[in-house]
Amino acid sequence: MAFILGIDVGGTNLVAGCVADDGNRLVGLLSEPTRAEEGADGVVARMVALARRSMAILQDEVPRASISGVGVGAPGPLDTHRGIVLLTPNLGWVNFPLRDRVADALQLPATLDNDANCAVLGEHWRGAAQGTRQALGMTIGTGIGGGLILDGRLYHGASDCAGEIGHTTIEINGRKCACGNYGCLEAYASGPAIARRAVEAVERGAESSLRELVEADPASVTAQAVYQAATAGDALAQEVVQDTARILGAAIANLVNVFNPEVVVVCGGVTLAGERLFAPIRREVVRRAFRPAVEVCRIVPGALTGSAGVYGAVRSFLDARAR
Repeated sequence: MAFILGIDVGGTNLVAGCVADDGNRLVGLLSEPTRAEEGADGVVARMVALARRSMAILQDEVPRASISGVGVGAPGPLDTHRGIVLLTPNLGWVNFPLRDRVADALQLPATLDNDANCAVLGEHWRGAAQGTRQALGMTIGTGIGGGLILDGRLYHGASDCAGEIGHTTIEINGRKCACGNYGCLEAYASGPAIARRAVEAVERGAESSLRELVEADPASVTAQAVYQAATAGDALAQEVVQDTARILGAAIANLVNVFNPEVVVVCGGVTLAGERLFAPIRREVVRRAFRPAVEVCRIVPGALTGSAGVYGAVRSFLDARAR
């Protein structure tokens, strides 16, 4: 049985797994912290070690399995043809030849694509967007990424920059983003941005069950902590979640008007907020987007929790090989 190794490089975690080339089986799914502070070489070393562990599990579970290659998803912008990471605001890499470094270390042919593209491609292949021709995906984690499936194919744009949803401007004089711009969606609705907004409100004097965490160590406050506090009835946390939903809803409404998709799939840890987040997102989209576009569009959480990027990296490798 033929398998392809998929590697998903995130700002917080690395994920690797081996996927059968028909997509029907995933073996050896592993994850560990990225540790971007170790620099590009350190992260690559961790990627390679994780990949080797995943492949070892495959050989134990499927002794006759062969591994045809490796697909890598990484934050961009990228030059996918040359396999180079041009810039990663959340990792600090510039002009880094990631594809070839991985291929050389593992002695396997490799491809490179945007990590958000891969997540959306994975959901289109085996997840929540299966069977659609027009799909939009948004990944929300350390950063915010996106991907477009147009007429059943992943759309890269003229220079591999299509789908950079997180760096669309939602507030012209807004917060500074890690990319250097001001007012980006990512600066308001990524995981760290959600936590930062809650911490700032507490530091301004707002009452919240999060105060003890903020006073002990503001960096210990995470988006997940905010969601948990909101679920427990904390008024400030609920306000932050509601504001996040309105921000995301406005951004999605813009995209729905531009691309008219059948489905918008939202992936990443932020989806753990469930309907507390999705219900107001849908209301905001209904309020802002054209009715004919809204009526044909579903807005749903991703179905491949923790593995969408791996599936998509593998699908990207298969598509590149087919070309």
